[in-house]
Amino acid sequence: MIFLLLLAGFFLLLAGASWLVDGAASIAKRLGISHLAIGLTVVAFGTSAPEFVVNIVAAIKGNTDIALGNIIGSNIANVLLILGCAALVRPLFVKESTVRVEIPLSILASTILLPLGASFLSLPLDGEAAAAIGRLDGIILLFLFGIFMRYVFRTAHNGAADDEPIKEYSLPVAILLTVSGIAALPVGGELLVRSATEIALRLGISERVIGTSLVAVGTSLPELATSLVAAYKKNADIAVGNIVGSNIFNVFWVLGVSSLIRPLPVSDKAFVDIGVAATASLLLFLSVFRPADRCIGRRDGAVFLVLYIAYLIFLFTSGRSS
Repeated sequence: MIFLLLLAGFFLLLAGASWLVDGAASIAKRLGISHLAIGLTVVAFGTSAPEFVVNIVAAIKGNTDIALGNIIGSNIANVLLILGCAALVRPLFVKESTVRVEIPLSILASTILLPLGASFLSLPLDGEAAAAIGRLDGIILLFLFGIFMRYVFRTAHNGAADDEPIKEYSLPVAILLTVSGIAALPVGGELLVRSATEIALRLGISERVIGTSLVAVGTSLPELATSLVAAYKKNADIAVGNIVGSNIFNVFWVLGVSSLIRPLPVSDKAFVDIGVAATASLLLFLSVFRPADRCIGRRDGAVFLVLYIAYLIFLFTSGRSS
């Protein structure tokens, strides 16, 4: 029964995110908003919605290991698993602006968690644990999110990609999809957190491992589907931009809001996961920082997947009762 609840939670999260993205994107297109703005705001928010809902539910319930592990694990899966798979489908060529601005921002999003979570640099408030992503840290993350959004809106008017594939629905259908997605997400998040926590307790596996593996991969499935389809359709900008944007949203927005609800303690092993996430973002930067092609090739994709499998093996061999 617990596994059925887990599957039901995954289904509602994925279906809700899909409905939300399709409906909101169609509404935005009908209102004349540029395709670039749609991709960087509506779609990015939509594909990060499962992580957001799971984290809010986990923070409210006090499952802080799942809340932190979900975001770190999702960012690791986004780069090593999802871009690895997408690059195997088709080599991904990225624009210079993505290499110069967006990928470095994703590196910042991962590395900033190291000093914010460290006991000697964290900002405790109202009796919070020193080694934690605390409420003041959350304010810093949200401030950085505001800077990122300002950059998005300033560059959104540089021109729209008229051939960007966005399916249009009638206005009533688009509104129904959007509302249905918003309604399905919190229910799915509740089921996912409850069942994942119970599984962790019964199997003797820590919440950290469940959060950084099972929950993280589950909430990253919208990004996986989007990037694989984009790679198949030769739209590398969407495939890479979807992942880079999602990683930035996950840390600056989702963790920022989550830590305002409840401080998120950072264990020694969580710092290892943060280090892996930062390394994954750095590897992504190095793979495209080649003036000749700026390409994530199939060899890069294979390396990413091998590294992700090695990380999962490390998680489950070291994660029982930890």
